[in-house]
Amino acid sequence: MYNLLITDDESEIRNGLSNYFPWHEFGYQVIGQACDGEAALAFIEEQSVDVLLCDIRMPALSGIEVAERLYRQGSEVKIVLLSGFKEFEYAQLAVQYGVKRYLTKPTKYTEIAEVFGHLRSELDNARLPVSVPEVPSSTIDSGVADLTIEKVKAYLQENLSAATLENAARHVFLNPFYLSKYFKAKTGENFSDYVTKLRMHRAAEMLKTTSSKTYEISEIVGYSNAKNFTRMFRSFYGVTPREYRNEE
Repeated sequence: MYNLLITDDESEIRNGLSNYFPWHEFGYQVIGQACDGEAALAFIEEQSVDVLLCDIRMPALSGIEVAERLYRQGSEVKIVLLSGFKEFEYAQLAVQYGVKRYLTKPTKYTEIAEVFGHLRSELDNARLPVSVPEVPSSTIDSGVADLTIEKVKAYLQENLSAATLENAARHVFLNPFYLSKYFKAKTGENFSDYVTKLRMHRAAEMLKTTSSKTYEISEIVGYSNAKNFTRMFRSFYGVTPREYRNEE
């Protein structure tokens, strides 16, 4: 495992990157977080860090200034910079300090996988006297897509009342358009159809196993309007929620 330090002045981004990407699947372990450049440098002085994922714009020291300091110290820490699209040309100034990898905000699941997958190969090759075959990017992408879909499905099961394509995409750091594309390719179902199916199955289960009222079940499975819920339920099952509940 390679030691990874994540640095960003926004706690939501730090925590999201730390907790919602399967770093172990790609050979990394997150050993710490830093809220700014000074904290990152201090952490690197105290502990062994192989890779620094660092925001480019932060208070006190920018990501480029952090890269410059590490470069002048002769550090072997590999740096991946996080930058917005408007900052990309600015980020390229860090090339002179050995920075060759960038992630653009908002970060995409597949982009993280590609960058850190190739970086892992480089780190492995640097360690070993013989070259290590690199995993084809198509294999990485396929594996990542499978894992992404599983995470999305789990998220939907636990957050059915607030399930939207945008929320699910945010959960796995993907653009909604790309998530919709991956979901269809991997499951054979449209995202919206899958969510509707989950909601109807959950509602049917609750109608048979609980005494909750129809409007209460409607809200629990994500319909704020009970009439819309009843209409959808009837379209899906051929009977109204009340008729379904009373069936033997």
